[in-house]
Amino acid sequence: MALQGLRVIEMGQLIAGPFCGKTLADFGADVIKIEPPGTGDPLRQWRLIQKGTSVWWQVQSRNKKSMALDLRKPEGQNLARQLIQEADVLIENFRPGTLEGWGMGWEDLQKINPGLVMLRISGYGQTGPYRDMPGFGVIGEAMGGLRHLTAEPGRVPVRVGVSIGDTLAALHGVIGILMALYHRKVHGGTGQVIDVALHESVFNVMESLLPEYSAFGVVREAAGSALPGVAPTNAYPCADGYVLVAGNGDSIFKRLMASIGRDDLAQDPDLAQNAGRVKRVEEIDGAIAAWTQSRPIQEVLETLNTAKVPAGRVYTVKDIFEDPHYRARDMILKQRTRDGDEVHVPGIVPKMSLTPGQLRTPAPHLGEDTQQVLLEMGLTGDQIAELRSKGIVA
Repeated sequence: MALQGLRVIEMGQLIAGPFCGKTLADFGADVIKIEPPGTGDPLRQWRLIQKGTSVWWQVQSRNKKSMALDLRKPEGQNLARQLIQEADVLIENFRPGTLEGWGMGWEDLQKINPGLVMLRISGYGQTGPYRDMPGFGVIGEAMGGLRHLTAEPGRVPVRVGVSIGDTLAALHGVIGILMALYHRKVHGGTGQVIDVALHESVFNVMESLLPEYSAFGVVREAAGSALPGVAPTNAYPCADGYVLVAGNGDSIFKRLMASIGRDDLAQDPDLAQNAGRVKRVEEIDGAIAAWTQSRPIQEVLETLNTAKVPAGRVYTVKDIFEDPHYRARDMILKQRTRDGDEVHVPGIVPKMSLTPGQLRTPAPHLGEDTQQVLLEMGLTGDQIAELRSKGIVA
């Protein structure tokens, strides 16, 4: 596997840090997740619960090991330092300053492990006037500019339905880790810090938002299901729901108009390019909607697919689960939990031809691997028993 032999210590909880750890683990990294004894990662209890554990946990923590270790106690911090001393990567998403308070800031850790790659995910980053403010993904989405756009015009901004700010931060973290590991390999073995802020990860994918304001003073506003400045691309009503149509390529637009019986628009020279279509977007959207609204979704899709026009239905999870394309690409996998239940989980992305990711082990029980990890560190059974009696490990 691509990352086999890579040792990762994950100190994060909930979403951003652990999603990064999950991605690395899917491709073979040995990820040791440190959790507080007794409670563990709060994600274990989020949303729908099966036999005392969230099914979300089964996705987020697959392929990982769980070590229950109290980082608030000096002895726990010493054990963590021993682990980090032999690790390639440390992932943490505490509030800035937390690790420094435990004697595990970057300067401390680099002394014991000069090659360490340290990912730090936080709401506002490790520097700047907001660094000490608490921040969750939803706040990052708002500050990054996304939440202002996720609404129908004039209505309250809504969230996209998942923790997209956290996930974007995690993916930026993965990119940073891989770049840092490459640098370490090529340029002398030195590690570095990767500082990922939630709002910056969102802002980084906001496309033309900033340059349009800089050049034209334009503040982009919410536009519902349309994409302002690109036409036609929207959601259109059908007899039994909505269909998404992306007819914004020049040749695609002509095929789209021909397929809905509007050759007049297909041949109109003023609509041959995007700039002209944007000026008449309401007319174009109206023509498409007039054609779709009396037809069922399936008929619309069959017609547009024949014309090679990108179009699709709005999937529910039931649609995803029953879709043969998801199955054909192994994007729905069956996993048996530690408690013996079967649950379907998302497949592994990206698809790699030579070193594909694998679902190797189910998500662990809290502290399930503590004993094994401590023995590998060289501790004796008596030493481990003493640590357990003090509540430092579990």
